[in-house]
Amino acid sequence: MSQSAAVSLCAIALFLVACSPESEIYEGAPSPVAGKPTPVSAERASLPEIFDCLRENKGTAIAAHRGGPYPGYPENAIETMQYNFDRGVRVFEIDIAESQDGVLFLMHDRSLTRTTTGEGFVAEWDWTDLQTLRLRDNNGEVTGFDIPSLSDALEWAVETGAIVELDKKPTTSFANIVSAVEAAGAEDNVIMISYNDDQAFEIARINPDLMMTASAFGGRDIRKLVDGGVNQDSLIAWTGTNEPDFAAWDRVLDEGVEAAFGTLGRPGERLDDTYLADGNGSEFQALVDAGLTLIATDAPLEVAEAINGDDIAAEVCGL
Repeated sequence: MSQSAAVSLCAIALFLVACSPESEIYEGAPSPVAGKPTPVSAERASLPEIFDCLRENKGTAIAAHRGGPYPGYPENAIETMQYNFDRGVRVFEIDIAESQDGVLFLMHDRSLTRTTTGEGFVAEWDWTDLQTLRLRDNNGEVTGFDIPSLSDALEWAVETGAIVELDKKPTTSFANIVSAVEAAGAEDNVIMISYNDDQAFEIARINPDLMMTASAFGGRDIRKLVDGGVNQDSLIAWTGTNEPDFAAWDRVLDEGVEAAFGTLGRPGERLDDTYLADGNGSEFQALVDAGLTLIATDAPLEVAEAINGDDIAAEVCGL
């Protein structure tokens, strides 16, 4: 048995999750049991070094949007990330909200209704009450999984060697998120997400060494970010979700910055669906061939099957 296969089997065997009453669990979901994952990754290079390696070797990281939900596995759940991790995905975009009493946790919506067994605005709930809820998968079925705190998600990332992209929601702040990252010692497991230059500058002021994505389509955009305090070595250029901009990728790569693009979005409208419609996903490989370093997707396992860039990421860059 190869070392990578042994590691994967070890992770699957040792990954355990909390159980809830049988009547509440979606029939198609795996049965959860109590426990925590065991570390499966050896000491590795720093996050900027890993992304430099990806850029230089045409390796590609697959970022699982909202943790990579599949039937029985809800969005923004540690169990969902572990499910994808066991199948080779290493980067996970997750959403960070804050409870009424100041606990950071994983949640995309302002309301609890769509993704949990609760109702009402997330900001009006205390953490103790949030812990009584169960997560729903994207089909609306109740699972046996709890809402995870950010601290637990960061602990999981450090233990496994996974990378989490942190998407700040309106109920919290970059300062609170960065404080949690630093408290967990997870600086080399985190990519911060910014949506405009001001947010990028704010993240850089708080901790300039944290990796971040920021909108950039060429040298002029990069220089503006750097002039505002962003560390170029920690920058990943986000280039949107509409259509691949191959020229922009060439420009940012020429500046020594990695390029990121999202094929995610509304079902039926997203590029994920367009590219996978014929069953082969060859369009994803075209993105890799064009030098794309980070693909954010709602179909991480299908993308992994369609491309070779993630193999380079694992075999050459240790991701």
